[in-house]
Amino acid sequence: MHLSGWKYSSILLGGTALALLGAAPDYARAQSTNSTETTTQAESTSDNPVVLDPIKITRDAEAQDATSPVRGYVAKRTATGSKSDTPIEEIPQSVSVIGREEMDHRGVDKLDEALRYTAGVFTQPYGSDTDTNWFYIRGFNATQSGVYLDGLQNYAYGFGAFLVEDYNLERVEVLRGAASVLYGGTNPGGMVNYVSKRPTAEPMHQLELSVTDTGKFGTGIDYSDRLSNTAAYRLTGQFTNGEEQADDNEGFQGSIAPSFLWTPNDDTSLTLLSSFTFVDGQHNGGLGFLPYTGTVVSAPYGKIDPETNFTEPDLDKDVRRQFMVGYELEHEINDDLTFRQNARIGHTDIHEVYYYPFGYAVGGSAPTTSNYNLTRYGFEHRTKITSIGLDNQLEQKFTTGSLDHTLLGGIDLKRFHMKRTEYSSSATAVDPLNPAHGQAQPAMSAYLDQDIDLNQIGFYTQDQIRFGDGWTTTLNGRYDYVSTDADDPISTNNNYDDTEGEWSGRAGLAYNFDMGLTPYVSASTFFNPVLGSSAQGVFRPETGEQYEAGLKYVPQNFDALFTLAVFDLTRQNVITGTFGNERQLGEVNSRGIEFEAKANLTKELSLTASATAFDLEITKEENQSLIGKQPVTVPTEMANMGLDYTFRDGALDGLRLGGGVRYQGASYADDANQYKVPSATVFDAGIGYGVEDQWDLSLNVSNLFDKEYVAGCSSVNACGYAEGRTALLKLTMNW
Repeated sequence: MHLSGWKYSSILLGGTALALLGAAPDYARAQSTNSTETTTQAESTSDNPVVLDPIKITRDAEAQDATSPVRGYVAKRTATGSKSDTPIEEIPQSVSVIGREEMDHRGVDKLDEALRYTAGVFTQPYGSDTDTNWFYIRGFNATQSGVYLDGLQNYAYGFGAFLVEDYNLERVEVLRGAASVLYGGTNPGGMVNYVSKRPTAEPMHQLELSVTDTGKFGTGIDYSDRLSNTAAYRLTGQFTNGEEQADDNEGFQGSIAPSFLWTPNDDTSLTLLSSFTFVDGQHNGGLGFLPYTGTVVSAPYGKIDPETNFTEPDLDKDVRRQFMVGYELEHEINDDLTFRQNARIGHTDIHEVYYYPFGYAVGGSAPTTSNYNLTRYGFEHRTKITSIGLDNQLEQKFTTGSLDHTLLGGIDLKRFHMKRTEYSSSATAVDPLNPAHGQAQPAMSAYLDQDIDLNQIGFYTQDQIRFGDGWTTTLNGRYDYVSTDADDPISTNNNYDDTEGEWSGRAGLAYNFDMGLTPYVSASTFFNPVLGSSAQGVFRPETGEQYEAGLKYVPQNFDALFTLAVFDLTRQNVITGTFGNERQLGEVNSRGIEFEAKANLTKELSLTASATAFDLEITKEENQSLIGKQPVTVPTEMANMGLDYTFRDGALDGLRLGGGVRYQGASYADDANQYKVPSATVFDAGIGYGVEDQWDLSLNVSNLFDKEYVAGCSSVNACGYAEGRTALLKLTMNW
């Protein structure tokens, strides 16, 4: 594996034993057998009816489950890597969890910002995109097929995707590597699973007020309470309005997420989860579409200002109306047998209009005369998506001899329907240094009017076998049947239908030593359905395999999780070529090493750190000259570290100081690897002061020194500046 130029830095971790912070348990489990105290304050006589006050139940402060709040920076359990509540160290793949506290301490204002410090993940490849959260995992784009909410896929295609608000989430979890054996078709590099906030055991009332350095104001509400001993609710939501970093890029965004929990008895719980989102805004017309010459390297006129907007503000439009409604049902049939059913229906209606540059009017990728104007195009789309997910699970625990089994079987179904119409036109050219807005633009014409249906049914099984005082074997198998159908009266090339059946599997082995070290190995195969067709026929699902080995370490003397993983991942049936001339002949190999640390070193000091180095190589391509080259956009070296210290006593009690450093290595802007995008290092900082459980005032600054650099390029005419210095001032009040 070639890792030239990679700079490793050693991190000395030390600290005293963590004083664990007690946190309220989720209400669904509040009446479980983990109870340590039960009190009643009622007396009765034979002449009077018995009247009982509400039962007070407390749990072991150590207890966590797969959806509960993360204490500090270290999560204990997750369901993302196994579909069942499992200690993270027992999952035979690399998993990261970013909890609500960590997101708040870093001033996360958008979901892809939450993963900036996560191993193996490259976010915001073209800068901060107001309508899309961008993720690359192990070198592969997970933005459309690798995003999940509460274990059900938020599939996206083309310009149609669901938008999730970070304020409504309790956790953001990453499963690196192949996951289709659990979830059906998904991105081969890994997946991101959002975990929603749920009703709390104790009443919670929170109001949040915020403002950014550009004048975007925000209001957040988070309110949870009981309706009775068996019912609770929670209402969260956030509303923002104002300007983004680029000129003339502003708008309103609002999202509200009601949830309800009913636990009629100790064996049954029903959680209703919903969200409603509305967006009315504008775009940054240069995001991801600026030329290499003029951004990465200087043009004769210098460089384009990162805040320049190339759209037409009077014509630009970004409107979204969206809802998602679902539930999670769990019933313990007996002590060893549990049934679960998770379901969600989502609908989004999107209308976008924007104008963007694409190369120089004279010279294409670089100006060849004193005419430096940029060619510009107009684009519009109207997209409606309806998505349905249903997952039925049956979990049985049993013993055969010396083997303890947790056997999971299930059937899940997905339906994705999209109606999309897309329009385009040429537009007036613009000066890269001083674009003039307000000129009349040519009318746009429709080039696509398509209805797409994707239906999938999957049958899966998993057996987690524990034996020999520390061994865990995980065996998975799955079969999926997928049908696709597309109709377009404008273009016959966009008409197709197909059915495919695919198997996928995973086998993993781990051993947990008493001192907290868990080595593991795993092998898996995967598939990912691909919509579209070419002259050679309908696109077949992507397939491939992954091999992974690693170490997970949970120290005994302080609260932390360290993960080291090496992997070899091959992705086949990759689509290559340009729009309208695609071929499905590609193969890409990704192999490398990832390290991540999450630690509550003391009750005052928390740490997160990661390092990633991998080879990303084209191993099969119609154009033979590209074999051995690195795909565009993605850096193959990344390193990050963040610290957060809170004073707990003395004159500075309540003061919080935080900071971090983020490094991304070089990448390429062209398939032939002739145009390199340089590496960059940026710093973040934060300060806060608060009185616990009452109020908190914080200021977070990202890219503290306002470093100007290009985050990534998808071609020499499509580069994007990274987000410059941003500041978020936030006041949180609890009562």
